[in-house]
Amino acid sequence: MSRIGRMPIAIPAGVTVDVAENKVTVKGPKGTLSRVIAPEMEIKEENGQITVARPNDLKRMKSLHGLTRTLINNMVVGVTDGYTKKLEVNGVGYRAQKQGDKLTLNLGYSHPVEMTDPEGITTAVDGNVITVSGIDKEKVGQYAAEIRSKRLPEPYKGKGIKYDTEVIRRKVGKTGKK
Repeated sequence: MSRIGRMPIAIPAGVTVDVAENKVTVKGPKGTLSRVIAPEMEIKEENGQITVARPNDLKRMKSLHGLTRTLINNMVVGVTDGYTKKLEVNGVGYRAQKQGDKLTLNLGYSHPVEMTDPEGITTAVDGNVITVSGIDKEKVGQYAAEIRSKRLPEPYKGKGIKYDTEVIRRKVGKTGKK
């Protein structure tokens, strides 16, 4: 059995989970998420918990088992607490500004980089820290990765956009000839 797949998902108060054929819909205080899952997986809701079962022990079913459970759990956590990712902008003259739903980044290019927040995702700028938040873990992570890709951190001075938990491995620069 999959260790992750067999763990039950506790449904917190104020959250409703609807399972219809191969579509799971989760409603909570922060919003609603729905996702189509593999039709082979069997999802049961009983005693305030959701359990995911697989039909057989084929390799594909084993991998789908843990994946399905994790996707449903991410939806439940998203509608109750939400997800956030923090990015740091490092570098002389590098700035981030927020105007309405537009994020403007000055990253040493000849022009400012403008990005519009996708639906369901909000960004906030506090000094040199950009906070991306929303209820869908996948969308939050994707948008944070797109912001980071505008100027990846470089190993010599550490300039660029990095996650707050990321550690940049630094390299030693050139040494002069004597």
